[in-house]
Amino acid sequence: MFNLVTRAQAISNHAITCTAIIAALVIVSSFFQLQLDQVWSLNTTSISNVQAGASLKGSFQYGAKNGKQKENSIIKFDLDADLTPLFNWNTKQVFVYLTAEYPGKSDGSSNKVTYWDKIITSKDDAVLSLKNHRAKYSVWDVENSFRQRDAELKLEWNIQPHVGPLIFGQTSATTPFTFAEVKTKKDRA
Repeated sequence: MFNLVTRAQAISNHAITCTAIIAALVIVSSFFQLQLDQVWSLNTTSISNVQAGASLKGSFQYGAKNGKQKENSIIKFDLDADLTPLFNWNTKQVFVYLTAEYPGKSDGSSNKVTYWDKIITSKDDAVLSLKNHRAKYSVWDVENSFRQRDAELKLEWNIQPHVGPLIFGQTSATTPFTFAEVKTKKDRA
């Protein structure tokens, strides 16, 4: 009981227990701060002027298989968002992304694609103002076509804290739009 190994084990067990308790307090207090700031109902976001486009692409990177072209969708949009409430003393960075959610064709399921994302590392950069911004990603559907389906754009976020689990949410702003038809050479003339 009084040898060196037993004492080292007792000290390390005590240190690990104290560290775990402090980490739990940090997690709970930072989560409570986010609740006070009402981050799950942020209404400081506006998504507008959505312009949808579509094209056919033949690369495997864009969903094509066996040399057959696949329909891809791209958008332009305006985004104004104040995400400063997502930052507190335990926030390392915030990952924000613009998604479109739309119904699937076959079984009433819901599909979701990501058009744009950004990593925000400080509260100073948490106010976004994008005008006529082109989406970062051209997306393709798991089914054959997006054509004329209605979708809803949402700005979603993921807080990555210094200590604790990832925290997910979305702003209260949503914007409906309709996926565009693919323009053929005959349509452009």
